[in-house]
Amino acid sequence: MKIAIIGHSGSGKSTLAALLGEKYGLPVLHIDTIHFLPNWVERELEDELSLMRAFLDENSERGWVIDGNYRKLEHERRMEEADLIIYLNYGRFTCYRRARKRARKFRNTVRPSIAPGCPEKFDRAFKTWILRGGRTKPKLKRYAALIEQYKEKSVEIKNDRELKRFLRQL
Repeated sequence: MKIAIIGHSGSGKSTLAALLGEKYGLPVLHIDTIHFLPNWVERELEDELSLMRAFLDENSERGWVIDGNYRKLEHERRMEEADLIIYLNYGRFTCYRRARKRARKFRNTVRPSIAPGCPEKFDRAFKTWILRGGRTKPKLKRYAALIEQYKEKSVEIKNDRELKRFLRQL
């Protein structure tokens, strides 16, 4: 089984990916772990692509769980190969609260779903991204178009009640 989890920052993509990876015994790739180098430095695109392709190729038979958006990193391939696409479309304030809670939990440490050397942060730029930048009309239209394109294998989850119902059905 191949599962792609997409959605807004703070929506719970990494948490869900870890849960599903454990449930199905699948390798999990949190794309943030290949996007960043220590101190939140962005890795060169060609290096990221190489790492992404290697993960996809190495796990093409076994399956995988991948969380993250990153349109430049084999996005079409991931969506095409996925057996299931989960779009976590939680509200902006829910995502904000979750990201704030995560920042408190991992304060001065590196969470498992981020690259080594990138301690958790909840700065003004990230807050603004959660509340506005990550939810522009073009971005929301891309999510909607993606779900429509792959409607036979996509699920949109908007709140915890829907997520619990979805997980019970798996």
